Amino acid sequence: MRNGAFQSHVADLRSDLQSVARDAEALLKATADVAGERVQEARARAQETLRHTYDRIYDRKMQKQVRRLARETDSYVRDHSWSAIGIAVGVGLLVGLLTRRD
Repeated sequence: MRNGAFQSHVADLRSDLQSVARDAEALLKATADVAGERVQEARARAQETLRHTYDRIYDRKMQKQVRRLARETDSYVRDHSWSAIGIAVGVGLLVGLLTRRD
């Protein structure tokens, strides 16, 4: 996968996570006046999860790590793709020579 395609997938994922976070915020606001211990506990957990999600979405360190990982993966695939192509050509040549002997 090219780096641009990877970045596109990351952007799509971030957009989806932002949508979920906005929906969760709306739900929390809509239930703000609902009483009950269990409801309040669930709201508190949802708020903490939402805060954590926003921290992760906008975490620059994580974004840098994802970009670095994408570059390393792209480099690894590019470096080793020629080896795979060379092996495939060699095997194809051997098979061709062996079938030609008859």
